[in-house]
Amino acid sequence: MNRVIFAGLVLLVSITTMAQELMNDGSRVVLPLKTQQCNLAAAPPPIPEVPTKDDLLKAQKHIKVFQGEMEVYRACLNEDVDSGELSTGNLQAITNAHNYSVDMETRVADMFNEALRAYKAIIAKD
Repeated sequence: MNRVIFAGLVLLVSITTMAQELMNDGSRVVLPLKTQQCNLAAAPPPIPEVPTKDDLLKAQKHIKVFQGEMEVYRACLNEDVDSGELSTGNLQAITNAHNYSVDMETRVADMFNEALRAYKAIIAKD
């Protein structure tokens, strides 16, 4: 739960910081209104520190759903990228949001892999 709250705070700070950045053409780095409506997927529930096989199977299902939601989010972000109507700042904000979502997905995958290694270590001791 703390990881989800932390990730949300990081996103909020990132968006606030991005909104204050100016590009060379004078445009602000801010997500277009339509793109602000895209739903960033929530991270899946945490995996117990000492996972069981069932924990890992549940986590795997949650992660697959999360990854699908992230694909939808990124498609939503990129919907108007080629319209020619966005400022350089808008495009930078979309790139930043896209990169944040990829980083978030990577962190989730890393947590799963860490839990999987912990499970394999437990099995190896038996």
